[in-house]
Amino acid sequence: MKAFLPINKKDMQQRGWGEVDFVYITGDAYVDHPSFGAAIITRVLEAEGFKVAVLSQPDWRSTADFVQFGRPRLAYLITGGNIDSMVAHYTVAKKKRSSDAYTAGGVIGKRPDRAVSVYTKAVKSIYPDVPVIIGGLEASLRRFAHYDYWEDRVKPSILLDSGADMLIYGMGEKQTAELAHRLDGGEKIENIRDVKGTVYKVDVRETPYTGRECPSYENVKSSKTEYAKAARIQLDEQDHIRGKAVKQKHGKTMIVQNEPMPPLTTEELDRVYALPYMRTYHPVYEAQGGVPGINEVEFSITHNRGCFGGCNFCSIAFHQGRYVTSRSKESILEEAKLLTSLPNFKGYIHDVGGPTANFRAPSCELQKENGLCKGKKCLAPEPCKNVVSDHSEYLEILRSLRALQGVKKVFIRSGIRYDYLLLDKDDSFFKELVKHHVSGQLKVAPEHCSAAVLDKMGKPHIESYIKFSKRYFEYSDKAHKEQYLIPYLMSSHPASTLDDAIELALFLKRNNIRPEQVQDFYPTPGTISTTMYYTGLDPYTMKEVYCAKVPHEKALQRALLQYYNPKNEKLVEEALRKAKRYDLIGAGEGCLVRGSRPQQRQASRGKSKKGKRR
Repeated sequence: MKAFLPINKKDMQQRGWGEVDFVYITGDAYVDHPSFGAAIITRVLEAEGFKVAVLSQPDWRSTADFVQFGRPRLAYLITGGNIDSMVAHYTVAKKKRSSDAYTAGGVIGKRPDRAVSVYTKAVKSIYPDVPVIIGGLEASLRRFAHYDYWEDRVKPSILLDSGADMLIYGMGEKQTAELAHRLDGGEKIENIRDVKGTVYKVDVRETPYTGRECPSYENVKSSKTEYAKAARIQLDEQDHIRGKAVKQKHGKTMIVQNEPMPPLTTEELDRVYALPYMRTYHPVYEAQGGVPGINEVEFSITHNRGCFGGCNFCSIAFHQGRYVTSRSKESILEEAKLLTSLPNFKGYIHDVGGPTANFRAPSCELQKENGLCKGKKCLAPEPCKNVVSDHSEYLEILRSLRALQGVKKVFIRSGIRYDYLLLDKDDSFFKELVKHHVSGQLKVAPEHCSAAVLDKMGKPHIESYIKFSKRYFEYSDKAHKEQYLIPYLMSSHPASTLDDAIELALFLKRNNIRPEQVQDFYPTPGTISTTMYYTGLDPYTMKEVYCAKVPHEKALQRALLQYYNPKNEKLVEEALRKAKRYDLIGAGEGCLVRGSRPQQRQASRGKSKKGKRR
């Protein structure tokens, strides 16, 4: 009979367990659904024959929660949760958020800032000799010395900062299972130094000879040039086929990252997604209204992993990797059939996606033997000539899902990479996407229109979006559907000047696009864009990059993207005056804002008769 894993001592005793092998500590509420990393790792361990307890959002201000299961036989496993605890708590303006989607009732403050380090230090103070293995997004992205946006300084590896014994980076199933069996076999955690996809620490005198050494913590802390060099080395080696071990000295300690663990094969992914998940939050949260984070994914299916898109501001390349692997059609259909049997299922599969929904395989055949190209992107600024765009398998899966009894609609809500879609000479998927899989509006991510900014984002130029949007509306009209495109846009990304933001505002006006939401660039650890933000250098060219850092300038750029909103009028006018774009202030057709000075409005109306600046 399926059941949640034990969440307290009473649950453990009801199973007849005198002890557990692992205590898995997470900064999220306990949701046993395969969209949650905690659910996958704990179920993988259970399938390997281990006894696992889940300690969700423990009170870090006392020891009671941490000792309730007693001393685990093998180790503590610690994660901050599905997202970074700092991002969960703070907006890009560093203001406290009002809710947390991964906590029951959306309540804020149930996890500490820097949850991985806080939980690890709490455990180590109680059981200093019990191994602690950290993982998940928060740990993975901080495995080397890294720029911390919230403190505005370079911090050491989280392995040292937390005091943990080992760090797992990437998705983690294989590493976790291997470490579990080796610990069970009697090996000491400090002697396990050969597991791929892990990071360990040693005295510098024990530094392995193999691999690449990047500039030390001390060097990257004192030199932004050295930081950029280190970032490039770390990013270049995140490939499971050609990637090497990476080392970074921290004083008398060497942080050693082993080669990346190969991603799960199709057969392995199928097994992981077939594990006995309860597919919902633990009933202990029912009285608080449940966990909001389940709402978007409860009836969604993950069909792939990895993303060769390689956007510079995205952490996927550094965490999950760029190599794409996928589940089998049979596995996906089995999960869909399971969804139709759930009591709350209303006939709608909300998503069949992943990091990028329309990727099913590596972007070219060469990757299978050689790995992904170092320092190059598959799709930007122009698609590589070796890219193979084929949506036939994905389309076949979607057609089979639509045909299942009990399924009314199958939507695609995770990102569609439209430039990759346009490369497919067969437009069957495009047409069926529009006809069957859009719930009135499709979200896509052009992010900007300035070529200079898009190049630093690692995104295709805006012409690709324009071409896609024309065909999207053409196919929607042919399907007799009134549908919309919702573009994701980003302000203040490295390289974006006030002039670039104005260019984007004019693009939006010309195309009658009024975005309801705009995202300021958020510098999180482990991305190329964050390296550019901190250092002012592109780590791949070592050329200077302009970065908007002053909060008021960022507010000006953000306001321009919603120039039509009355509350932004003063900021928009200020931005235009600062950029000397007086031609865009006034009542003329091409103006962005009327302006607060009558004489200036009259002057701009006079200019508009002579011609508009673009």
